[in-house]
Amino acid sequence: MFKSPKPLSSIYPTLVRHAITCFSSADVMRFLGHSVASHGKVRGNFKGEVVSDFKERPEGIRVKHTLNTNSIKMYDKQGSILRIETTINHARDFRVFREAQTGAHGRAKNQGKKAWRIMRRGVADLKRSAEVSRAANIRYLTALAATNGKVPLSQWVEEVCKPLQREGRRIRALNPWSPQDAALLQAINRGEFKINGFLNRDLRSLLFTTKAGPEEQKRRASAVTRKLSLLRAHGLIKKLSGTHRYVLSQNGHTMVTALLAARQATVDELTKIAA
Repeated sequence: MFKSPKPLSSIYPTLVRHAITCFSSADVMRFLGHSVASHGKVRGNFKGEVVSDFKERPEGIRVKHTLNTNSIKMYDKQGSILRIETTINHARDFRVFREAQTGAHGRAKNQGKKAWRIMRRGVADLKRSAEVSRAANIRYLTALAATNGKVPLSQWVEEVCKPLQREGRRIRALNPWSPQDAALLQAINRGEFKINGFLNRDLRSLLFTTKAGPEEQKRRASAVTRKLSLLRAHGLIKKLSGTHRYVLSQNGHTMVTALLAARQATVDELTKIAA
């Protein structure tokens, strides 16, 4: 809820553009609680459909991501409310921790041990449906959080695209437009790493897709360790205390999102901004 329409109208076009151009089908699946392959793509046996679209209506612009018949959407309600809304029509995509139920409706009885079972569409599992929807909304908002900012892109680029000196040692610059560094930025920016972070082996599975023997695995682990050191030196990631996990830093969220969005922007979009 914003105090007036002006603050929301100043950032909403950026949120819309980011949601449409940067959220992939795999991202939408993660928002709605589905797992994806380790390489970040939709699994080959997935038979559903993922659609992202936006519509401009008299009351505002609506962005909607649909997975089968479930959806998550964003719109600027009444010009001063940024609303994220998850709709569950196909409850069987989710699970609820409950007892088995036998008998006809109206006489149904719970029996047996509790286990993760298919969520039912109705009042019985309404609480779980609300939990699932809230979690989806939070994942979506977290992914959007890094898009807001008025710092020129050139300033972000200057910070990471020049070499550094640390304890007498030279640390190379990042090149977001090179395939290797772009793949690295895309890997650390994945939705499933936003909360619990990522490990060396998580990045290895994303950056190296071919099988390898023990010696090659060691070489790859060392290569990823050097990449992690590079990202830490530039302030893009930080280590979670007491663990071997890393997460994006506060500046890293904004910087990585901005650089990846710039990579995907078309010439027409950039021309309109410069006009």
